[in-house]
Amino acid sequence: MNIPDDLLYTESHEWIRREGDDKIRVGITDHAQAELTDVVYVELPKTGASYDARGTIAVVESVKAASDIYAPVKGTVLEVNKALESNPALINTDPYGEGWIYVLQVESPDQLKALKDAAGYRASLA
Repeated sequence: MNIPDDLLYTESHEWIRREGDDKIRVGITDHAQAELTDVVYVELPKTGASYDARGTIAVVESVKAASDIYAPVKGTVLEVNKALESNPALINTDPYGEGWIYVLQVESPDQLKALKDAAGYRASLA
């Protein structure tokens, strides 16, 4: 299972890549996409919408189940991955690259301190 060391993680299997002091890119982990199996649809968040930490921000549907995707911290959506509308399987084939879901403007960067590093995420899966 691929768990990059340079990312942050949530209990609900979202990964977070910092892109500056107050901007993050978010997707679901390799573990999450493997559990879901073949992703067939992604309901993307609305650009410009604000979300609370741990609030439902998107939905990923697979042949097996639908799963809510949660905001790791409070913030506003700056960008969504439109490529997922025509090719949701990018989440399966490249979860940490082309399969990203959205970019969030973080309300308070201090919130990121509550997220897990790679070692903490690996331990939570054990």
